[in-house]
Amino acid sequence: MGLRDSLGGIASGLTGLLGTRLELFGLELAEEKSRLARAAVMALAAAVFLTLALLVFSLWIAALFWPTEYRYLALGVLALVYAVIGVVLLVRARDAMRSGSPFAHTVEELRRDADMLAEIKVLSQDDAPSSRPSRADMP
Repeated sequence: MGLRDSLGGIASGLTGLLGTRLELFGLELAEEKSRLARAAVMALAAAVFLTLALLVFSLWIAALFWPTEYRYLALGVLALVYAVIGVVLLVRARDAMRSGSPFAHTVEELRRDADMLAEIKVLSQDDAPSSRPSRADMP
């Protein structure tokens, strides 16, 4: 009965451990989903207002330079500046999406669990009596 009780205790412990890790994963998933939704709404609102500001600014520059001979140069410089800003923002957005690991806490906890189990395995191998008799024990 001792072995069965030990195995039952180990299974119960592992089940509890797995349940805790899955709960942590679920919480992080919900948090990540909420964060992404909030960021998407704010980014969309920012894009709308920045587009309106850019449109008004472009119209103001065009009206300012229209009576002069530099009107086409002014519009070309505006287009170039907008293109450079757009490329820089795209590169930064791509880098922001690549950085950071979602579920970092879950991965760290699983890594700790694996280290702990490896340590327990090493300790149990050191403490386990040899199941084979040594040559000194043989007749």
